[in-house]
Amino acid sequence: MAKMREIKRRIRSVENTKKITSAMKMVAAAKLRRAQERAEASRPYADKMREVIMNLAQGTKSNHPMLVSRPVHKTGYLVITSDRGLAGGYDGNLLRLLLQNLKKRHQSQDEYVLFVIGRKGLSFLEKKGLPVIGSVTGLSDSPSFAEIKQIASNAVGLYEEGKYDELYILYNEFVNPVVQRPTEKRLLPLDTEQFESKEKEGDLKTLYEYEPSQEEVLAEILPRYAESLIYSSLMDAKASYFAAQMTAMGNATDNATEMIEQLTLEYNKARQAAITQEIAEIVAGANALQ
Repeated sequence: MAKMREIKRRIRSVENTKKITSAMKMVAAAKLRRAQERAEASRPYADKMREVIMNLAQGTKSNHPMLVSRPVHKTGYLVITSDRGLAGGYDGNLLRLLLQNLKKRHQSQDEYVLFVIGRKGLSFLEKKGLPVIGSVTGLSDSPSFAEIKQIASNAVGLYEEGKYDELYILYNEFVNPVVQRPTEKRLLPLDTEQFESKEKEGDLKTLYEYEPSQEEVLAEILPRYAESLIYSSLMDAKASYFAAQMTAMGNATDNATEMIEQLTLEYNKARQAAITQEIAEIVAGANALQ
């Protein structure tokens, strides 16, 4: 009987856990849809800025540091992780990629600095003793640009000042609700190929007039464009997080269902054994009275 009571307690506990994971899966699915919509809504702004920069870059020979490659003595990394976890290998896979690239590129910690978004990444990197010089935690599920404005401006500004010679961004790229790919992209210096004209001969070209000058406008707009790329990556990472959480909670719910079935089977076997034992005792007692 004691074994049966213990099994029933375990079944109730797993059923309660299943209710929680099932609810979290549905919540994550709803948040994923909204995150996808926000990610798509952020793209037209970056596309329009790219169009303006393309026109500016073609009309002037700019030596802006964000467009010019230089010898790499120090590197910056901006890592986007989650605050709460409960998303399978979402954070672990990304941080593993970061450590692999740090080991491959650098001989000592003096050769790089780290910016991190998300409590999970910050806790991990601080425990490792790595040089984190900027962080943001506690972002909302629908973060505005204002929430990451400071860290994005610092990351871009320190590159402009020559504190490091490259800036990489690491985040989980959203492929589909089942696949989220840990990704590293070089953010700075900007890839000048993306600003090269794709116009064909005979196409009409839009003419712009700039005030005060093309060089000054370009110098003003380039940092904002780089910051918009960081925000766009954050939106992609948020969608990836909710997709990973939805998958993880779905798997947890399925595992709970299997565990309940196994425990129910075990309970029925124990119950049948107890009934059989009681019948045997009754029969033995009846035989003893004859």
